[in-house]
Amino acid sequence: MDEKTVEKENKQEFDETEFYKGKDLLIDIETYLKSGVHIGTKFKTGEMKRHIFKKRKDGLMVFNIETIDQRIRMVSKMLAKYNGKEIVVVARRLYGHKPARKMAAMIGAKEFIGRFIPGTFTNPQARIFYEPKIILVTDPIADSQAIKEATEVGIPVIAITGSDSPLKNIDIAIPANNKGRKALSLIYYLLTREVLVERKEITRETFNSAVNDFEQEIDENQEEKTKKSFLRFPRRPTGFRRRE
Repeated sequence: MDEKTVEKENKQEFDETEFYKGKDLLIDIETYLKSGVHIGTKFKTGEMKRHIFKKRKDGLMVFNIETIDQRIRMVSKMLAKYNGKEIVVVARRLYGHKPARKMAAMIGAKEFIGRFIPGTFTNPQARIFYEPKIILVTDPIADSQAIKEATEVGIPVIAITGSDSPLKNIDIAIPANNKGRKALSLIYYLLTREVLVERKEITRETFNSAVNDFEQEIDENQEEKTKKSFLRFPRRPTGFRRRE
C-alpha cells in the first residue's frame, strides 16, 4: 500500500480520529493513522475475517487500531519474559529488514533478514543452526519457511498478519498492515519500546529512538524490485494451530 492510499484513507468521511478519541493507546492516534498500520489489502483469508473491522469503499480491508494496540501490548509482555538471545525476528520482505534488525539489536535478539536458509532451526549440522525459544515473523507468506521449521521443533510463532495472511501454525497474530514501510516501522518501534519497558530497562519517556529510526530506506529501483517480489508469494491455503 503506497503513501497516497494512506492519505486517501485518512480523508474519508468516517472520522477515525474522533472514533478513537479518548482511547488508551501506546501512541497518539494521528501517528497510528498516518502510518497506515490499520490498512489491509482487498483480499482476506477466512481466518482473518474476524479481525477485519470494516471494508472501505475502494475494497481495502481495515483493522481496528485498538485491537492492534492491544496485541502489541500482549506480544511485548510475552517477549519480555525471554532472554534476548532466545528470541528470533524474521523478515524476508525488504520493508521489514531495517525495523526487524533494529528491534533485534535493541532487545538483544537474533535476526534473520532476507532469505531464510532451510535447516536453520531443524538441522543441527548446519552452519547457521540456531535454537530460539520463540520467533516473531513479519509476514506469514514470505516467512513461511521459518514458520514451517519452528512448527516442526515446537517453537511458538508470533506473526504480523495482513488481511490476506494465512494463520496456519501461528500462535499469536498481530492483525495489521504487514506490507507498508511506515506501518512496519511503527509496529516494530512500539514492540521494541514496550519490551524494554516491560523489562524495566527504560520508561516510555526515556526511550531515545524515534519511529523513523526503524523505517527502511529505499530508492525507486528497490521499490520496483519490492513490488515484483510481492508477486512471487501467492496466497496459500490456510488454517491455523491455535486461535488467538
